Amino acid sequence: MEESAEHRPLYGGAFTALLPPNTRDVSDLREIPDNQEVFVHAHTDQSLIVELLEYQEGMSDPDAARYHFEDVAASNEAQGRAEVVSVEPLLLAQLSLSGCSSAWALTGHQLVSKFNEQAQNTVKIHMALFRIPQHATDLLVTFNDPVAIDPSSSSSVSVSSGVSSPWTLDDFHRLLCSFQLQDPGVFG
Repeated sequence: MEESAEHRPLYGGAFTALLPPNTRDVSDLREIPDNQEVFVHAHTDQSLIVELLEYQEGMSDPDAARYHFEDVAASNEAQGRAEVVSVEPLLLAQLSLSGCSSAWALTGHQLVSKFNEQAQNTVKIHMALFRIPQHATDLLVTFNDPVAIDPSSSSSVSVSSGVSSPWTLDDFHRLLCSFQLQDPGVFG
């Protein structure tokens, strides 16, 4: 039986958001940094990462989105194997997050090796950057959607076909539009 989307508290209830079906909280499996919330799909290799990051000053909003994409590429050891496809503004009127000065959607892809393996998987990266300058914060939401799994990757055995539906871009957009700040004290 497939689960339905549900509003979930993030950062101890400081935020809430509508997470897609079949979401598993990675913090139940391993330690996650305090500035992150990490979720994986129960039956695919997809993941969602929410991060509270330092506000990037001195650059345009689209450049800040690119900066965060490149930072993720460096963390994934995918420098030189990452490409930004598009950076587009998100309409603030469609978002529930108050206090956001602007929001940007970035789409790209990276060749990523999992667990220091030699095999490289092509992962489509969908990012949303919510700029919150009054709290010196960039809220980054990343949807990692593997589109080509190398047969020798450990991910090739973890992807179950037909068990449940993978997350879609519509699921990601519902998540983005549902983000709500409940407690500004989260910013310190």
